[in-house]
Amino acid sequence: MDAVATRHAAAARAAAVPRPDFRRATADAPWVRRLLTAVALLFLAAFLLVPAAAVLWEALRGGLQLWWKAVSEPDALSAIRLTLLVAAIAVPLNTFFGVAAAWSLTRFRFRGQNLLLSLIDLPFGVSPVIAGMVTILLFGAQGILGAWCQAHGIRIAFAVPGIVLATVFVTFPFVARELIPFMQQLGTEEEEAALVMGASGWQILTRVTLPNVRWSLFYGVILCNARAMGEFGAVSVVSGHIRGLTNTIPLHVEILYNEYAFRASFAVASLLFLLALVTLVVKKTVEWKQAASRASRSAA
Repeated sequence: MDAVATRHAAAARAAAVPRPDFRRATADAPWVRRLLTAVALLFLAAFLLVPAAAVLWEALRGGLQLWWKAVSEPDALSAIRLTLLVAAIAVPLNTFFGVAAAWSLTRFRFRGQNLLLSLIDLPFGVSPVIAGMVTILLFGAQGILGAWCQAHGIRIAFAVPGIVLATVFVTFPFVARELIPFMQQLGTEEEEAALVMGASGWQILTRVTLPNVRWSLFYGVILCNARAMGEFGAVSVVSGHIRGLTNTIPLHVEILYNEYAFRASFAVASLLFLLALVTLVVKKTVEWKQAASRASRSAA
């Protein structure tokens, strides 16, 4: 009993000792929160809102008629068609690759897995200009495969196929990088249950895996499409800047600006800005849907 009383007395003395007043990280003074919020809003206004407003102002300053004339002239329409065509080819290819890569990396264990993951991230660390230069090195007139392509009547460099190849290289990490973390977090319990019940691999993919990751997949496709339509560096190197044939929207904007057709260049650039706005709205919608889906899965 004496030992028990001694321990209780020691605990009471320890509790009576004043402890330092540790402040939680989220309990900052009001002026700190206001200052940080003001700095964030200032940077947002200086580097995003003001330039965006300037683009729209310059594009519409001459009126809607002049804006429509700039975006509907033949070279601009050709650039729009080519941009849509390249995105229509590159995005499905990268979607297929992203699903295959995410499935392989999260559902199997094999030698070279970390190498494959590093290679997926390669376009993030390589300048897009290098992607265009590699395409020229391989398929240009003096390239490694250039003579063979010319002998068989195949034109890749300074043509649409080269633009597609460069765009695919620049954009292929986006879908895979959105799917891999989510599929790792998702686990394999539902797929294993479907396998035990006799489902085939294709049935597991189409009826279990893809429905569960649909919002992450859609999110990656949105980012991939936005980057494909706005890519400049790689496309600039490999396109040859052939007006009306190999110019995408960003290249057409550059040509108009270099020719001092400022109002027309801003008018065409506003198309990319509108694309960014649409992408942002869809992105936030998908994020909300994805969060709701995760919450419902957690509740279940």
